[in-house]
Amino acid sequence: MTGQIDRIEEMRLEPDDEAQIAQLLLAAFDDEGFCGRSYHQQRHHLRLVLRAPEIIGHMALTYRAIRMGDALVDIVGLAEVATAPERQGEGIATRLLTAALDEARSSGAAFFVLFGNRPIYAGHGFRAVSNPLTYTPMYGQETGAVIRQETAVTHDDMMILPLGDMPWDASAHIDLLGTKF
Repeated sequence: MTGQIDRIEEMRLEPDDEAQIAQLLLAAFDDEGFCGRSYHQQRHHLRLVLRAPEIIGHMALTYRAIRMGDALVDIVGLAEVATAPERQGEGIATRLLTAALDEARSSGAAFFVLFGNRPIYAGHGFRAVSNPLTYTPMYGQETGAVIRQETAVTHDDMMILPLGDMPWDASAHIDLLGTKF
């Protein structure tokens, strides 16, 4: 698979790239609330795109703090993983995930976190967790009511990858301090 992976900081996202990403997300997710935007709930910090020469693959990364029990922990969140439908099976997501892992490992984050359940993630070392979770959903770019789960549950397949020596506390309440990514 040939093509160039570009790293685009959100504030440097050019209108043409934003439009291409929005089209890719529309094709990959059949809209599912994107409404023609290049993001679902909230803008990210960094985009990784694969060009050939148009954008055929995309991953968004968010760097933020969460609470794991009483500890404030920095994480990288993975979101909006998309491959052009006609190019699926060519290794595009694998190339982008490798680049995303490099970004996450070079950050100060303790964990790489995502909400998904594709085999590609487990194949790269992510594991499912079922901690109680607090987050604020967004629907139609409006804030919903805070959701606080009091007991461990299976929720949208939250997966984590440790990036350092800090252990994940499987019994701790996780507060995302905002939306999922």
